[in-house]
Amino acid sequence: MNKVAIYPGTFDPITYGHIDVIKKALKIFDKIIVAVSEVSDKNYLFSINERINIVNKALFNDLKLNKKKILVVSFGSLTTDLCKKYKSTIILRGLRAVSDFEYEFQLAGMNRKLNSNIETIFLMSDVENQIISSKFVKEIVKLKGDIKKFTTKSTIKSLKEKYE
Repeated sequence: MNKVAIYPGTFDPITYGHIDVIKKALKIFDKIIVAVSEVSDKNYLFSINERINIVNKALFNDLKLNKKKILVVSFGSLTTDLCKKYKSTIILRGLRAVSDFEYEFQLAGMNRKLNSNIETIFLMSDVENQIISSKFVKEIVKLKGDIKKFTTKSTIKSLKEKYE
């Protein structure tokens, strides 16, 4: 039986923090569904198609991760419905700091109420990546700072194109 984990997020853009979580999850699960949210109540820098393209380039072109073990999809539904669609009982979430925990704890509880068969697994990125957030990466590139330590080459290129 294949163990599939759903890793939902906005990935606007993907960072080394996200990638760290994906790499760690690959050691535990047979397949990771990187689910890019298309819910429209957020003010995204990149469109859903751009974010999917950026994630694919980062994971498969820049990092050469295994395409057979990772699937990148968009979704606009409840994460629990996505789990049903991909026959997964695992929602994967990344934690950066204690400040993330309260929100993530509530989210995990709500998902559990929606479907009691689903577990949320929290993974922490490595220490050097815990401070990285998509928000900070966008702010740094907007102010023409160096973001090489925060995300992949193709993602940097996409960000720079947006701000030029």
